[in-house]
Amino acid sequence: MNLLELHMEQAQSFLQKYYGYPDFREGQRKIVESVLSGSDTLGIMPTGGGKSVCYQIPALILPGLTLVVSPLISLMKDQVDALTTMGVPAAYINSTLSGKEVNDRIRAAKRGEIKLLYVAPERLELDWFREEMSSLEISCVAVDEAHCVSQWGHDFRTSYLAVSPFVNSLPERPIIAAFTATATPEVMDDMIRLLRLEDPALFMTGLGRDNLSMSVLRGENKRDFVLNYAETHAHQPGIVYAATRKEVDDLYERLRQSGIPAGRYHAGLPDREREESQEAFLYDDIRVMVATNAFGMGIDKSNVRYVIHYNMPKNMEAYVQEAGRAGRDGEPSDCILLFSPQDIMTQKFLIEQNPQDGDRKRNEYRKLQQMIEYCYSTSCLKWGMLDYFGEAHDRKPCGICSSCRDERELVDMTVDAQIIFSCIHRMRERFGVSLVASVLKGSQNKKVLQYGFETLPTYGMMRRRTEKEISELINLLIAEGYLALSEGQYPIVRLLPLSVDVLKGQHQVMMRAPEPILSKTASSSSNRRRGSAYDDGPSAVNETVFEQLRLIRRELAERDRVPSYIIFNDATLREMSLVCPTSESDMLRIKGVGEVKYRKYGRPFLEFFQNME
Repeated sequence: MNLLELHMEQAQSFLQKYYGYPDFREGQRKIVESVLSGSDTLGIMPTGGGKSVCYQIPALILPGLTLVVSPLISLMKDQVDALTTMGVPAAYINSTLSGKEVNDRIRAAKRGEIKLLYVAPERLELDWFREEMSSLEISCVAVDEAHCVSQWGHDFRTSYLAVSPFVNSLPERPIIAAFTATATPEVMDDMIRLLRLEDPALFMTGLGRDNLSMSVLRGENKRDFVLNYAETHAHQPGIVYAATRKEVDDLYERLRQSGIPAGRYHAGLPDREREESQEAFLYDDIRVMVATNAFGMGIDKSNVRYVIHYNMPKNMEAYVQEAGRAGRDGEPSDCILLFSPQDIMTQKFLIEQNPQDGDRKRNEYRKLQQMIEYCYSTSCLKWGMLDYFGEAHDRKPCGICSSCRDERELVDMTVDAQIIFSCIHRMRERFGVSLVASVLKGSQNKKVLQYGFETLPTYGMMRRRTEKEISELINLLIAEGYLALSEGQYPIVRLLPLSVDVLKGQHQVMMRAPEPILSKTASSSSNRRRGSAYDDGPSAVNETVFEQLRLIRRELAERDRVPSYIIFNDATLREMSLVCPTSESDMLRIKGVGEVKYRKYGRPFLEFFQNME
């Protein structure tokens, strides 16, 4: 047996011992093998896909220390709490510690008492810290949220540019392992170049998570939807993202007035209120968190059952990151995006408010347009997401997104499409969606008359529809690849080759009519979801037993002052409620029950099942 095979055997053993899992997930094994073989590695895995295991397990096997670059204090604490609970020697250094505490942890690392040390990227810029680290044996530098190094990513952070100079300052170059949940091809190129990865092994695995039901709903009363959904899912933790602080405050107050325990989180609140809200959510003291995108990157809460976007996010990267906070434990969860045309105006306003150079601004507008097209798409939403990130897939519909569940019949929209395309052509492809809609409606507004568009043959040809309906139809045609929009704050609509075929009568346009995708019932997607793909799964769980196990977990969490999901996640409790273990060996076969966790927490659960007999 060669050294790598020996290391992989150890890795498998440690996975069971510390994490309680007999096998690595899809993609994890290859990444662990790459890191243990000494290769620089770039892993792109979905939120909840188990990225941390890919550097934590090698850290236990490689000599010396693994230094983890992590962007947020809350994320560091969460990871270190989880590791120490499992019996893995880990620590963090950040601004919450005193100078003495920092020195104590560095001395512990020098004595070999710590295998993983978490630090923020800004710390790598400090001369004294670089000097201290140069005296340590650092075998690996793991860069979490590595997309932050790219100005084309959605969370660009200049301090991430310090990673490469820091690595160069070390006496011996360690392995660099970089991880992120989302990356377009240009961001991937930036990560390789700016982190100076040497001939890296690249892994992109399963961005489309099968346990997430993705829905885009148009035409909903958003406020009523959120209140209804939160009420009908009151026992489930969820996050509601809104674009502005004002909307967060309004939803928070209305949820509280409705008797729903909720918290809020945005940059305009005092630090103490944000911290208290976050902690209450992590500890399940409140079930709903209403927040701007300032909340979430550092949240490792595994049992979030739904994420609702009250507004369309600014781009697909942000959406996938935020929606991916649902169902990290692998249990079925809902990701619902409530879209309205006003969201486009809000995001454009936010882009304009953010000072940035012309190229970056144009890139933001391009990404926004791709997000708009996703919201209007009638194709499988999983396809749209995978295509955006360049991940190869078999073009098999997921069957569980709102597009796949849309049971409306296809309608021949060829004549309407021809009228729209003809109008755009006669307007010389120089104007935006709203003005095209005004002309087709037969509007007498100032701009229509100023350009003499009332004389066009297509003027008023769709007067039976509202301008909003016409705009919706144009946006559907954009999403389906018949039309395109230019980049920028005021995009111009133009014809694509496929539209020319339609005008010539060589192609038929079959579409679903532009109306809300699902019924107004807030829980419809959830009910349909759990009645189809998961008939043999969670529905077989004894909910009474499951709730009793959650109460035991909550008591242990309160005793040790750690979030409940760090004890055991919901998926582990569900498996317990199915298996009903009555011996230590039975417990250790439950996924998520490692040896250390069993010794710390297993006995009360085991006694519960023994008393049931």
